[in-house]
Amino acid sequence: MLTYVMRRVLLAIPVLILASVLLFTIVRATTDPTARFSQSRDAGVIERETKRLGLDKPLPAQYITWATGFVKGDWGESFVSRRSVSDEIRARLWNTTQLIVWGILFSALVAVAVGVYSAARQYSALDYTFTSFSFMGLAMPAFFFALLAIDFVVFRPKGWFNLDQPLLYSVGIRSSSGGGLLDYIRHLILPVLTLSVQLVAGWSRYQRSSMLDVMSADYIRTARAKGVPRRRVLLKHGLRNALIPLVTVMAIDVGALFGGLIVTESIFGWPGMGQLFLNSLLQGDTNILLPWLMVAAAFVLLFNLFADLLYGVLDPRIRLA
Repeated sequence: MLTYVMRRVLLAIPVLILASVLLFTIVRATTDPTARFSQSRDAGVIERETKRLGLDKPLPAQYITWATGFVKGDWGESFVSRRSVSDEIRARLWNTTQLIVWGILFSALVAVAVGVYSAARQYSALDYTFTSFSFMGLAMPAFFFALLAIDFVVFRPKGWFNLDQPLLYSVGIRSSSGGGLLDYIRHLILPVLTLSVQLVAGWSRYQRSSMLDVMSADYIRTARAKGVPRRRVLLKHGLRNALIPLVTVMAIDVGALFGGLIVTESIFGWPGMGQLFLNSLLQGDTNILLPWLMVAAAFVLLFNLFADLLYGVLDPRIRLA
């Protein structure tokens, strides 16, 4: 197992280095950190900034300087907020992590339960019902669901029931006046549901398809012929092997989510990585873009590595490959 882990880790390192080179080259080619000075009356300000930022050096030298600072934790300073980029990303990443953790837990539990039930009761009324809702969830844009949820859960109940406060909140992480755990939960529910709609729809379809493939395997038929209870066959023998394809999809999706939920965070005013990226683009804060992209790429690689390691746990034969 240790050899398997080390091999996967060593393979991830050059991929991350290559990703950093590509991202650095693309950002340097498509953005101009001195563009904000184009309207300045000081004719020499652009030349001074170009020299101060090292943009007059060859691209390989710029990359080495940036990569060395990035590894040491020196990510520069935001042009807009004048805060340390590392502090800015750390704070936003924590906010996004809260949203993702609760969303993934909810989505995974619901998707696996729906997928297993649909496979075990194939072509039943509930299977058709879950399939219909899954297609609706996949077809519905996240922003549309979010707007519907805000209208029907936040605003309309206030008129229907003459409430002074909405049942759930739709802006920020906490109320401006503070609040305890209940206030946090009331802010959290709608963003989590918006995040989960398409995840549950997609993951449940993968789980159902994978379970159907596994349940038709020879070792499953052998277990049934030996008289093993159906529930044990389904959960112990079938589910464990059926989770492997779902793990691949979940790892890719979860890793990408750490880059930020741009639509969800923008609609609900959630100060996370997605909102940081959008604001940086709109404000031309190029100092944040490259570290943001590197953090997002690192999480994608990290969760793909986690998926590889989990394969070895779910199926010991993979460790021998």
